[in-house]
Amino acid sequence: MRVTHIITRLVIGGAQENTVATIRGLRQKPDVEVHLISGPTIGPEGSLENVAREMLADSSSAIRPSSLTIVPELVRPVHPLKDFIALRKLEKILLAQKPDIVHTHSGKAGILGRLAAKRAGVPIIVHHIHGPSFGNFQGALANFIFTATEKRAAKVTDHFFCSAGAMTKLYLAAGIGKPEMFTRIFSGFKLEPFLNATNDLRLREKLGIPANAFVIGKIGRIFKLKGHANLLNAFAKITPQIPHARLLLVGDGSLRCEIENQVRTLGLEGKVIFTGLVPPGEVASYVGIMDCLAHLSYREALSRALPQALAAGKPVIAYDFDGADEVCLENETGFLIHTGDIETAAQKILVLANHPELRKQFGQRGQAFVRENFSVEKMVADQYNVYLKLAAERGLHA
Repeated sequence: MRVTHIITRLVIGGAQENTVATIRGLRQKPDVEVHLISGPTIGPEGSLENVAREMLADSSSAIRPSSLTIVPELVRPVHPLKDFIALRKLEKILLAQKPDIVHTHSGKAGILGRLAAKRAGVPIIVHHIHGPSFGNFQGALANFIFTATEKRAAKVTDHFFCSAGAMTKLYLAAGIGKPEMFTRIFSGFKLEPFLNATNDLRLREKLGIPANAFVIGKIGRIFKLKGHANLLNAFAKITPQIPHARLLLVGDGSLRCEIENQVRTLGLEGKVIFTGLVPPGEVASYVGIMDCLAHLSYREALSRALPQALAAGKPVIAYDFDGADEVCLENETGFLIHTGDIETAAQKILVLANHPELRKQFGQRGQAFVRENFSVEKMVADQYNVYLKLAAERGLHA
């Protein structure tokens, strides 16, 4: 079985880490040959391109040949000329690779990759919805364009993987696809580093965080709709009551200067710590020194930061965006807040700060939930089984 994955860019992010982990797992299957196509990795979010390249360069006898192909014209912004060139290049690559399955990720690669796969005569086309491309986070015109484009691409799509059930509901409500075309597959990750994460006092000291500080964590790109500004406002409300509280922002992005200015405006200098870019393999260490995670994002199918924090036994607070309620279980693993309700977010942070036993209870429940649902092995097996089912339905042999 030959499988080609296509993604817009290999920045450090949930969809990209999911894709790399999936390919690594599929390469261990004796009947799978897997390839990856990506656009150029551009932006301040860091890159997984070298990680993917090294992984795919492994030529051990137990692993079938693989490759990483970069298509320079496959860029995130809408660009009619580059989009046309990227479409033609993708079609040419797929004609040469002759995959049985094309599995696309992200918005631009999802559209162009599926259309190119259809033109190249690929038997099975799968699209992975890691987050919505339309919704109330943008204007009516943009929603109309993205919804129409997704409907067009859906006509050549055989199956959808969704990182959260909320994405299935959203797409079906928009008239995209049929219920039987969707499978929810949680975005798995390597659990052990998080399960074994500890409160490393040396790391706290390195970051200038007192040993007795109550640390509220946030993991994610400093980018629009990620909720950093709201979290800072909530944090400012609790600092008079918990002067030893600290806010730890793990990640970097294009809005960092803006957020740093907000820190100064709110008088929070010394209480907010920016880590900058952190390699995925080191994130667990930072989660270990957190007391809770507050993820006030406006838009994501299901942020992997939530299950990562729970895997480390940390309670979570999240806006009720998309699939957050599928992991942030109200009064079980944390608190779910109505999106935009900064006052309630601040109140719930105070509850966790003042009740260590509740933090422990939520953390233990979350850890058990993540163990059961978020292993990489389960994620890869679930996708592989759908591949086999689709192949059997079309009379293809693995």
